[in-house]
Amino acid sequence: MPSTSNYGADQIQVLEGLEAVRKRPGMYIGSTGPKGLHHLVYEAVDNSIDEALAGHCTHIEVDLNADGSVTVTDDGRGIPTGIHSRTGKSALETVMTILHAGGKFGGEGYKVSGGLHGVGISVVNALSEFVEVTVWREGKVHKQRYERSFPVTELVAEPCLENRTGTSICFKPDTQIFTTGIEFDYMTLSSRLRELAYLNAGVKITFSDRRLELLKSDTPRIETYCYEGGIKEYIAYMNREKQPLHEEVIYVQGERNNVQIEVALQWCVDAYSDNVLGFANNIRTIDGGTHLEGLKTVLTRTMNTIARKRNKIKENESNLGGENIREGLTAVISVKVTDPEFEGQTKTKLGNTEVRGIVDSLVGEVLTEYLDFRPQVADAILEKAIQAFKAAEAARHARELVRRKSVLESSPLPGKLADCSSRDPSESEIFLVEGDSAGGSAKQGRNRRFQAILPLRGKIINIEKTDDARVYKNNEIQSLITGLGLGIKGDEFDVSQLRYHRICLMTDADVDGAHIRTLLLTFFYRYQRALIEQGFIYIACPPLYKVERGKNHYYCYSNRELQELASGFPSNANYTVQRFKGLGEMMPQQLWDTTMNPETRTLKQVEIEDAAEADRIFTVLMGDRVAPRREFIETYGSKMNLTDLDI
Repeated sequence: MPSTSNYGADQIQVLEGLEAVRKRPGMYIGSTGPKGLHHLVYEAVDNSIDEALAGHCTHIEVDLNADGSVTVTDDGRGIPTGIHSRTGKSALETVMTILHAGGKFGGEGYKVSGGLHGVGISVVNALSEFVEVTVWREGKVHKQRYERSFPVTELVAEPCLENRTGTSICFKPDTQIFTTGIEFDYMTLSSRLRELAYLNAGVKITFSDRRLELLKSDTPRIETYCYEGGIKEYIAYMNREKQPLHEEVIYVQGERNNVQIEVALQWCVDAYSDNVLGFANNIRTIDGGTHLEGLKTVLTRTMNTIARKRNKIKENESNLGGENIREGLTAVISVKVTDPEFEGQTKTKLGNTEVRGIVDSLVGEVLTEYLDFRPQVADAILEKAIQAFKAAEAARHARELVRRKSVLESSPLPGKLADCSSRDPSESEIFLVEGDSAGGSAKQGRNRRFQAILPLRGKIINIEKTDDARVYKNNEIQSLITGLGLGIKGDEFDVSQLRYHRICLMTDADVDGAHIRTLLLTFFYRYQRALIEQGFIYIACPPLYKVERGKNHYYCYSNRELQELASGFPSNANYTVQRFKGLGEMMPQQLWDTTMNPETRTLKQVEIEDAAEADRIFTVLMGDRVAPRREFIETYGSKMNLTDLDI
């Protein structure tokens, strides 16, 4: 009998304490890659921010240490150190070693907090090689060390000479869990810490990088984030490369039924899409939620009421659409809710239904009063919205024309699309290929069952600086919209209409190829950002070189790979190197083996870590204004390695 049949009571495993976290870390921090690694720091910092929200902490220090560890220190009340009645251990050890233990459930210790499940600091402890905790409280300094979740010293208390309170947590992520490496990325952490400083006005965050070897410097890199203006300054930061329609940022703040609300709004002349960021208890709600729905509803209703009152819209004319009013808007909404309901452990969508009505009424009152006293601001916003409405109407006519034309041609799909036979979008993928010659190779080399090919002729238009009517008239854009099933810009993204769940950009490995890829990414980011946010966009990685030696051949994807391969050959070896200038030079079988075969290819998934920074970079590099772009090139040009450029 095979051993699998011995399935008895002894086979049922009970994971004790934090063992479950070490067994399935992805459940708690999302992944064991870079995202999960940085999540550990966020968990520790969020606890300090919760102290700040409770009014007990004004300064948070985050240090990246030379040994690969991180220290997070605050001047809050300090984690309690007394003996916990139920566990018989100190409250500190209880919080560090037991899941779902924390001060945020009873409603007494914290009124508002981002930590909801009580898994924060205990998960950091479970996934770290060591954690050293220092607590300053009641005139004493308490210290304890943990290794891979277990306490290895007692809680030692000594008299504290200075009059201070607070907590310091120093941890080093465990390489047994984070097998891809434990090196923290400075930019990733700094953008999150800056965001937290904007969301919590007046809290000072000091971020230091003391990894001198990595910095190739004698002095640590130290940045301080402290913004008395809070989210108003955040809006100014995001719009610093744009031209505001009104100088003053519109700001709404209030509290109702224990829900605190902050909203900051500013419209810009030279932006054609909206950038609305939502936060609930300092957590960025990527998938939206009731607070964002409330804001969008009240903006549409209020602006239409003012437009009719100021006779900008006649009686017989229809209302302006929400997307017309939000054109060019940069907005931040931050809500603090006592009992937040998040959908999913990663907390990316707020579910509290009462928040929608509170946002609606509060913002409605303040915005109406603000614009009544500033008619010139109201007029400027409405003029832009009416222009957007007219452009959208023109675009709609252009779209109808596109649809009618495609109906007459009896097929709504673009003629040059070589579709796949599968009708299941989740297994289908489409390659957007530069030019007809590469398209020909790709069509011959693909797996027809689940791979579709859409060749694009030349460079598509830059939609960052083009109005909607022209966008819809462009043949290549028409092909993309109908071929992929993208729907209409500004409408809610409907994933059921998407025809392929892997959209792969496959361009040549030269400057033109990179430019086309950038134009396509700009198109997806501005036309249907949800495609990138939900992980449908990929970049194919074709090889740069083919090396032949005797009967063997090798593909190299970078100059470094080529050098490593060549250095492995004997000094007198004969071999030839072919540089692929374009995909069209590759035989169909070569293209399949290197770039399209799911077994052997490399695909890069396009992600947005920092939405505000992504928006700014698209504006700088692809927008109308030359000065910010020149400044960007002058700032970063000197740091480029010119040998990487294909000139």
